[in-house]
Amino acid sequence: MNETIPLCVPSVGIAEEAAVSMALRSGWVAPAGPQVDAFEAELAELTERPAAVSVSSGTAALHLSLLAAGISAGDEVAVATLTFAATANAVAYIGATPVFIDCDESGLMSPELLRLALSERAAAGRPIRAVVPVDVYGRPVDHPAIAEAARDFGAIVVADAAESIGARLGGRPAGSFGDFAALSFNGNKIITTSSGGAVLCPDTDAAEYVRYLATQARQPVPHYEHTEIGYNYRLSNILAALGSAQLARLPEILRAKRSIYEAYRNMAERLDGVSVLDAAEGNCWMNALILDSEQDAAEMARNLAEVGIETRPVFKPMHLQPVHSGSDPSYITGRAEDLFRRGIVLPSSTDLSAEQIHRVTDAVTAACTSRSRV
Repeated sequence: MNETIPLCVPSVGIAEEAAVSMALRSGWVAPAGPQVDAFEAELAELTERPAAVSVSSGTAALHLSLLAAGISAGDEVAVATLTFAATANAVAYIGATPVFIDCDESGLMSPELLRLALSERAAAGRPIRAVVPVDVYGRPVDHPAIAEAARDFGAIVVADAAESIGARLGGRPAGSFGDFAALSFNGNKIITTSSGGAVLCPDTDAAEYVRYLATQARQPVPHYEHTEIGYNYRLSNILAALGSAQLARLPEILRAKRSIYEAYRNMAERLDGVSVLDAAEGNCWMNALILDSEQDAAEMARNLAEVGIETRPVFKPMHLQPVHSGSDPSYITGRAEDLFRRGIVLPSSTDLSAEQIHRVTDAVTAACTSRSRV
């Protein structure tokens, strides 16, 4: 039997090993040091931001971004419903309430629905304080339209760019949009620090406040003094070294990811009843196959599993999650749910070999051919 092709595993090699070894030998093993400083400077340059603060996870980055943006308990925050749980969790950590916004045909937050939510909430005397759009599967949302809507109603934008580093939109890099933006470097992301993330800030003052919150909000005095609640959200110097080595390889990783997407797109164009979510200017982090029906998607997943190919459903929307069962459905149209029902994510590891890609495309093609004969 063929070896299982996993969904998405990190690509690390000699360069990463050398960088981590150098950091270890330097003696900087704490969550501070020259590799942290260098990694943050590289991230700021890549995303065209004044400053970046590296932290322990993408979830921590979202949490700190919202805090630095002034969001507090009782506030309402517009959140893309088609996303991973961390986006909504960060809002809940603060005691704020997520208002879920459905997607358009692209699977990304609908600017029209967002504007409707902002308008209706403002008219009702319950203005939405912040907007959290999500670059789902590494594809940037329509940030200019979202920024315009947010600006018209006085809302702050915290962009969830956890999945989109290396992507572009209209010539601008992912992460450059929003008042704040959050990145993730989890093990399956486009680049990884094993675990980790970063807050991309509008200015150096904001960055200093984020850094202060991430280091237990300790006051600058000789003893331990705290005037507000802080968090232990720092990134280790060793992991930052890994991140810098990964960043140096980002162009190579992006080329590999794009070639996988093109192989899947070319396959889908030859088949009836399937399509691949358009990557546009995204980084092709993950590739989602959309089938005609929920039954077709479930059958495809079973067929691929039988031949050792791992898949996963498209994100289950937040408004369908039991933990958010009481959420307001006013801005839900069913588009995100439809993608969840009919979509499966195909293997998208950077280091997929040509043989593995052929195994996937051949298996999908065989399953579609078999279905058409029934």
